[in-house]
Amino acid sequence: MSVGTAFHPRTSELNTKMAWGEWAGYWSAAVYADFHDIEYNAIREAAAMFDTSPLYKFVISGTDAARLLDRVMTRDVSKLAVGRVLYSPWCDEHGKVLDDGNLARIAEDRFLLTGADQTLRWLRMNAAGLDVEVVDVSEDVAGLGLQGPFSRDVLEKATGQDWKDVRYFGHRRSEIAGVEIDVTRTGFTGDLGYELWVPADGAVAVWDAVWEAGQDYRIRPIGIRALDVARVEAGLIMMDAEYTGARHATSTAPEEFYSPFELGLGRLVDLGKEDFVGKRALEQEQGKGGPKRRLVGLHVDWSGIEGMFAKHGLAPAVSPSVQRDPVPLYKKGRRVGRATSVAWGITIKKMVGFGSVPPSLAAPGSRLAIEWSVEGERGKVPATIVDLPFLDLPRKRA
Repeated sequence: MSVGTAFHPRTSELNTKMAWGEWAGYWSAAVYADFHDIEYNAIREAAAMFDTSPLYKFVISGTDAARLLDRVMTRDVSKLAVGRVLYSPWCDEHGKVLDDGNLARIAEDRFLLTGADQTLRWLRMNAAGLDVEVVDVSEDVAGLGLQGPFSRDVLEKATGQDWKDVRYFGHRRSEIAGVEIDVTRTGFTGDLGYELWVPADGAVAVWDAVWEAGQDYRIRPIGIRALDVARVEAGLIMMDAEYTGARHATSTAPEEFYSPFELGLGRLVDLGKEDFVGKRALEQEQGKGGPKRRLVGLHVDWSGIEGMFAKHGLAPAVSPSVQRDPVPLYKKGRRVGRATSVAWGITIKKMVGFGSVPPSLAAPGSRLAIEWSVEGERGKVPATIVDLPFLDLPRKRA
């Protein structure tokens, strides 16, 4: 049975429509407003608050904390300075992605790891022989995303500090309403933003202070639907949408397992560092020319969508929400891959999605077709391979 997060006393008051979804056993608002485009506009034009508490959170500490993380991460954690954050996948021994997430180096021997899946057992299994402690703080630490072009102004007002010197993927300890918090210069929207990691017993006080600080900046709470559209525009993949974590595959079929190179995360794999879990398998994969499928961006032809509706005498109408369920991609009538997270990009004014296709079809400009259904009739609509992300805002890194 789902339960409320530490922010539930406030999110439940605001979610008057009772539009809830389930996320890792917690209630998570799907939408607060009459329609999620209002909340999306807060992300892109003002300031937005999002409850990220259902993410799993782990504190890794001790003399060998960095050694453990280097053992499981595909990136070189030894290069991560105190006060910085890195994004990385981690794999099983077959080089298949278990999860991806952010790692903040809070002190020389102390890290905070956040991810979508329960990773405690995996971390502790790999900690054998090391002087390290791994603690699951998922229920003890609440997460609050603060995103949008005015997010910095809101944070500065709430903390009384200047945040211009905290660069993209930076970390700083701070205090709001007398509650000590960790703040990372990260987010899942592709916009200027921060994530606040708050002791659960101080969550309501922090929410109230941030909410009050944001009143002059048109702050809004946002739900999953608005966040989903923003993350697709930003080219950010999601577990259980673009890929299945190796631990959750329901069969031994190869198509259910993904290497980082199949998900566009090859740049985050450091094959030059000392041995890490999955390294040999990834080296073998690269030695054979790389994986047999690649993640790409898709622009879906709007005139093709209009044509599908015109066959039925209807005006075009597409779902305002991200369609995460996979649909087939075709080349000359033959199925060649699949599309996921298909959505109308509100800022870019295009129908876009992620594609998983063979390397021979992955070049930008390649023409495919995506399956589309209108009135129960399946058809095919032209689609073009494009570079990711679909939207790259300079202020994201400002």
